[in-house]
Amino acid sequence: MQSFADHVALVTGASSGIGQAIAAGLLERGAHVLAVGRRRRALEDALGKEDGSLQHVEADLASAVGLGALQRVLESFQGLDVLVHSAGQIHLGRFEDVTLDQFDDQYQVNLRAPLAITQQALPALRQKHGQVVFINSTSGLRASSSAAQYSATKFGLRALADSLRDEVNRDGVRVLSVFVGRTATRMQEAVFAHEHRAWEPSKLLQPSDVAQSVLAALALPRSAELYEISLRPMAKLEA
Repeated sequence: MQSFADHVALVTGASSGIGQAIAAGLLERGAHVLAVGRRRRALEDALGKEDGSLQHVEADLASAVGLGALQRVLESFQGLDVLVHSAGQIHLGRFEDVTLDQFDDQYQVNLRAPLAITQQALPALRQKHGQVVFINSTSGLRASSSAAQYSATKFGLRALADSLRDEVNRDGVRVLSVFVGRTATRMQEAVFAHEHRAWEPSKLLQPSDVAQSVLAALALPRSAELYEISLRPMAKLEA
């Protein structure tokens, strides 16, 4: 098992799903983890109480107050080894029905917050030759019906990662996009409900599958850089 001892990692969306699985994996491998979520109680339920290796950061990433709180936490660390963007928001609906308020909600969390947080974290990442992981979606590769707004934010997130990589590679900072298919999370359960499907989490990717892939990429020797990972469930759902 690759050790991340002496590494400092910040993970958004750490109270559930993929973010929780990545944060737990980093903790298990010895990292000091800053776990970001909207509610401290949910973070404690997901990862346990704070201790010497775990710090909870309660922050609503859609608000200036939340981003400000996160910036103050980042400023308290001299360097940052790993930054994982896993927080996400989704609203589904036909093109003519979805509202601009719903788009703004997704834009704030899925695209604006990763940009703002990465900007805040760049000095600390450069200092440690760190790594940035954007948990994206297969909707960031191909848009589908009822997901125009969500897909637009995820296509934007891919562009953000690609541009960042070109800028910071010379500084020794690696940038990874992970395009994840249907995964057994609360968000995907809501998607199933919207599609009037029976909830079948056993047929989907598991958060631990994604976490294992991300941790393996983070552990690659510095002679290599993995740009993208695409993950799909082995079992295929009926249309």
